[in-house]
Amino acid sequence: MSGVALLVIAAVAAIGSKYLLAFDKKHLFNPAAFGVALVNILGLGAASWWVGGNRALLLFVLLSGVLIVRKVRRFDLVATFILVALAMIILTAAQPGDPLIVRQALVHTPLLFFAFVMLTEPITMPPTRKLRVAYAALVGILFAPNIHLGAVYLSPELALLLGNVFAFIVSPPGRYTLRLVDKKTPAPNIDEFIFASDRPIRFRPGQYLEFTLPHDKSDQRGNRRYFTIASSPTEEHVRLGIKFYEPTSSFKIALGSLKTNDTISAAQVAGDFVLPKEPGKKLAFIAGWIGITPFRAHTQYIIDKKESRDVVLLYASRPEDIVYRDIFDRAREVFGMRTHYIPTIIDAELITETIPDYAERTFYISGPPGMVDACKKALCTLGVPHSRIVTDYFPGLA
Repeated sequence: MSGVALLVIAAVAAIGSKYLLAFDKKHLFNPAAFGVALVNILGLGAASWWVGGNRALLLFVLLSGVLIVRKVRRFDLVATFILVALAMIILTAAQPGDPLIVRQALVHTPLLFFAFVMLTEPITMPPTRKLRVAYAALVGILFAPNIHLGAVYLSPELALLLGNVFAFIVSPPGRYTLRLVDKKTPAPNIDEFIFASDRPIRFRPGQYLEFTLPHDKSDQRGNRRYFTIASSPTEEHVRLGIKFYEPTSSFKIALGSLKTNDTISAAQVAGDFVLPKEPGKKLAFIAGWIGITPFRAHTQYIIDKKESRDVVLLYASRPEDIVYRDIFDRAREVFGMRTHYIPTIIDAELITETIPDYAERTFYISGPPGMVDACKKALCTLGVPHSRIVTDYFPGLA
């Protein structure tokens, strides 16, 4: 019974931290890590990571972890943490350089589970790639069991909580309440939702938000989704362009059921799919289907800011599914953007035909993962370096 009571205390502390240790409706700490750490700090017990120290679970943790990270596309975060943590474990071990140390760390500690599951919790990580890498490195340094602050030796959960503090400092503050002011259907199975925010949202065109919409009979995917902001920060309202697939998720059903003045919660402005700071760079946008939304934001921003940029857009979509044509037509008039509407697959031959100076351009690709991967391969066969290929964060169809 004492063990059960300990679990209850840890669970209550974890849940409570999401509300009591929240700033502007955004929680500070990873809830699970906080619950475990509090029990330890109060002297009620110490955490024993059952996913570490059990060789039989290693293959399961590894395979399921890779699937999780592939889904959320955070390989840079996980790889940085594992490399830094292993380096620190080797350097601070009682016998530095012992070849068995790495094997012990991978097989008999929670390092892999921690990297795949705990570290990738989205609300408590930084918003951009550079900051995420710094966050992973910091937690990796603190993860080593021989690292201590004075007389206090760090544990995995304390390392994560300190990393959460760093993430909170460098991340946009709080949650936003968005009120629906209008809804349009610009194409079959595509809706545009237009929201008014309770306060200004600081973001760069091409970034995304995490949306939370509690609803009854939620499916296994839950009540949170990521959507790219289709509007520019120069506009008054927040726009989302959403494509509805069949069968659709419970989240999208709830979203589609919203009426005027209904609200949805949003947080965690993030993403690196942003325009380069140098306006002189020649750009090529490649969009597939509803992956056009970040380019709508980019284009409107360039128009509103009266920037002069050399941009070519390839938009792969069925003619009846094309959206935001008015924005792209306006862009042709204002700053000369060339738009090609492509009803077929975009391959290397088509790229060379429509963008003869492709070797001079930086490519931005947004759309379903299969389409993005195919376009990246086509560009690589043409000799475009990876440093000039930028892809959007697209965690799956919602």
